[in-house]
Amino acid sequence: MALFETLTAGKLEDEPLFRRPDGSAWYRVALVRAMRAACAAAKVRPAATFHVLRHTYASHLVQGGVPLIFVADALSHSDARMVSKHYGHLAPSHVADAIRAALPSFSGASATEKVTDLRAQGRPEFEPPPAPAGPG
Repeated sequence: MALFETLTAGKLEDEPLFRRPDGSAWYRVALVRAMRAACAAAKVRPAATFHVLRHTYASHLVQGGVPLIFVADALSHSDARMVSKHYGHLAPSHVADAIRAALPSFSGASATEKVTDLRAQGRPEFEPPPAPAGPG
């Protein structure tokens, strides 16, 4: 926050925050060229774009558990529908986590450990009952 307070101090609302070394404003073409040059220098292939950075930012926020409505606000969306559609699958499942945390421990095993499928071992007592015969 202090960075933006410093950058905006004494500037008009429509005045650019960032200027090029020659004092001129950054424009889209110059930003794209600068990003390509930075990616080339860092050997990032394929080159990242600002749109990719935006997706990465949103993905990290959602994976970190930030509520979707807050992510939507950070991306300047009016509501969380688009964020939910594109990033919702990345959100941690708090419901599943809460259920797993509340499950009892059986024989010292945790709910997250791999469970053996007894049906796969040919144990008939664990086979599902046969389906009822249809009309015929």
